[in-house]
Amino acid sequence: MTTQLTTQLTTRLTTCVPVDVDVEGHGDELVGGVRAAGELGLSRGEFARAVQLGIVRAGPPASSGAARYARAELERVRSAEGRPGALRERVETVAGAQAAAEVTGVGPSRFTRLARCGYVIPVAYRINRYRAVVWLYLAAELREFAAREPMMLRGIAPPPDRELMAAGMDLRPPKWRGRHVGLLLRRTAEPWERAAVLASVLPEEELRRAVPDPAERIVLAALAPPPPYGHPQIPAAAVVARRLLKAEPPEEVHWYRSSLDFALSGARGQSKSTGERARPGS
Repeated sequence: MTTQLTTQLTTRLTTCVPVDVDVEGHGDELVGGVRAAGELGLSRGEFARAVQLGIVRAGPPASSGAARYARAELERVRSAEGRPGALRERVETVAGAQAAAEVTGVGPSRFTRLARCGYVIPVAYRINRYRAVVWLYLAAELREFAAREPMMLRGIAPPPDRELMAAGMDLRPPKWRGRHVGLLLRRTAEPWERAAVLASVLPEEELRRAVPDPAERIVLAALAPPPPYGHPQIPAAAVVARRLLKAEPPEEVHWYRSSLDFALSGARGQSKSTGERARPGS
């Protein structure tokens, strides 16, 4: 891989879609996810997407660990959206290149090139019956991209894109991971939990080198985030999906390794200042 291509890849991997998340307190009355979704007029999948994006903030979990949501938070979301249907528009997704291309007004092959080169970032994935990855995109983001970058929807691909495509690069998996990790990090301020999010993306061998202490690895494993909503339960499909959860290109692995080193320094420092080590589930 050329130096120029490595620079392009590193730049695109470390650029993700910003999402504003406020982590202030919640009201006292708490309801479960099914009821919360109904009160917001969302399906289960739409509600999960709203939570993922930080639009709806979870409150303190139930004793069983189930997520709960403050009624005051649901009222805040309703009032912030301003009109019926606005929230559903924000979380609407389309699956696959054909559907995404229709939203942006281009052909599937051009959209695939734009996505593989990192211009549009998937928000989720699913594994079809052929064990192929189907990427999901936020419809609102696709429309915004088409309005913002009309010149990219026609004409020939620029030289950097042609070089990436010739090298067989596909930035959809790492760009999705970057988005996923960013959303998870914005939902927690606890140092060990933040370190666990970063550790969860590293391949096992790389994680062992980054965290040689087995006790710390146990803590990080216990605090690791669950697979994202929609992660398949069928074993054959789950094997395919699990590969999406781990960093792969060397530049991406290095990025998360460096980020984990920094996060662990802060977490260890906090543990020393309080005189105790972080414990799983603490």
